[in-house]
Amino acid sequence: MYAFAVWDGRTDRLLLIRDRMGIKPLYYHPTPDGVLFGSEPKAILANPLARRRVGLDGLRELFTMVKTPGHAVWEGMREVEPGTVVTVDRTGVRRRVYWELRTRPHTDDRDTTVATVRSLLDDIVRRQLVADVPRCTLLSGGLDSSAMTALAARQLAAHGERVRSFAVDFAGQADNFVADDLRATPDTPFVHDVARDAGTDHQDIVLDAQALADPGVREKVIRARDLPAGLGDMDASLYLLFRAIRERSTVALSGESADEVFGGYQQFFDEEARQADTFPWLVRLGRHFGDDADVLRPELVKALDLESYVADSYRSAVARVQRLDGESDFEFRMRRISNLHLTRFVRILLDRKDRASMAVGLEVRVPFCDHRLVEYVYNAPWALKSFDGREKSLLREATADLIPRSVYDRVKSPYPSTQDPKYAVALRNQAKDLLAQPDHPVFDLVDPERLRQAAHRDTPVSSQAARRGLERTLDLAMWLDLYAPEVSLG
Repeated sequence: MYAFAVWDGRTDRLLLIRDRMGIKPLYYHPTPDGVLFGSEPKAILANPLARRRVGLDGLRELFTMVKTPGHAVWEGMREVEPGTVVTVDRTGVRRRVYWELRTRPHTDDRDTTVATVRSLLDDIVRRQLVADVPRCTLLSGGLDSSAMTALAARQLAAHGERVRSFAVDFAGQADNFVADDLRATPDTPFVHDVARDAGTDHQDIVLDAQALADPGVREKVIRARDLPAGLGDMDASLYLLFRAIRERSTVALSGESADEVFGGYQQFFDEEARQADTFPWLVRLGRHFGDDADVLRPELVKALDLESYVADSYRSAVARVQRLDGESDFEFRMRRISNLHLTRFVRILLDRKDRASMAVGLEVRVPFCDHRLVEYVYNAPWALKSFDGREKSLLREATADLIPRSVYDRVKSPYPSTQDPKYAVALRNQAKDLLAQPDHPVFDLVDPERLRQAAHRDTPVSSQAARRGLERTLDLAMWLDLYAPEVSLG
């Protein structure tokens, strides 16, 4: 993973280079006399040549779970795309793609494919454990992080070392947890199974509702992203987890992106999501996380026309997917779904991870983003990736000897979210305080009546969808306070 700039003084040429998967961020802003660049938007926004202006397309990026390549939300600013070199010289700005996900035949049988995946993972984890500072793993009790932790533990044990592992948990989660379509079980029992089997030096980072709803934490998260965060308590808990880990470790290995590589999300198996002519994760997003547009002013919703924006983005994305000669319609559809996750969806999560971790000085490495593994598994046909009818069949089989049976049998569960009713109460109280400021600029975007209904609702709120409007509005309001962007709706 890398993002760097090279200045060639002999030719007065600047090269901006980003890693293949987009693990590390890099931005630039052309000016009349050259270019501003930095690893985060804040580095560019600090220069008066960069206007703090967000137009309709920027707002569209904020209110859809879509990552348009190169788009940076802020007008005039661009993101160096993954696998790309941007050249700046006296003749202007040019870009060259040096790597992209390509379609190739996969000729290995199942046993060979499983063995190759295991061999790659052994090598990748070994390489990514190299560091002269304290290392650890992020452990959720899911297949990805458990396999990675077990591999790391085995490799470090050969050198007489013990791997540290960390997991996030919530105060009262054992009492508050209610199973739903997304999360059938809490993480903690599985985390402890892995930690015990792998012999890790493990610590649970337990967070309470007060910390998750703390406006000071929200400010830290927004300053890390330079944008309203978007995922509510999951953004706050990720930041707090990383901050706690940084007290003991400097480098962490994460299981991020394994779901995109191996086909772990429910939308890979949901027939409605498979057949939809849109990004498959959006089909399930509304069911579980609510609709961001629900809280916006009707006139803004009309101006944004998010449906058309998403449709245009989807058509552009799928047009780039190459079809293998002789590939069946079903296999090609699954290839497109895999490609969309690897070229669009994963970049949202990688950006979130990088900003939250680097804000506290923690380097998070992502073994499953190694391009060798990505290229190999991407080209394995879906029938092979799901040979036993389950998610991530190849990864499960390749690491079966490393993980507890409980984890082997566990169904995919996403990053955890608090179900503590005190969290929603805190959000409602903060929303009421915001409503007491009718001139706040957030109400140029948000419908105050809809926010009032959400803030004064008496029913308990524990689901993410039910509190989505509260979280999004509070994020937006703080972002407007901190960055004072010029929002253009024209």
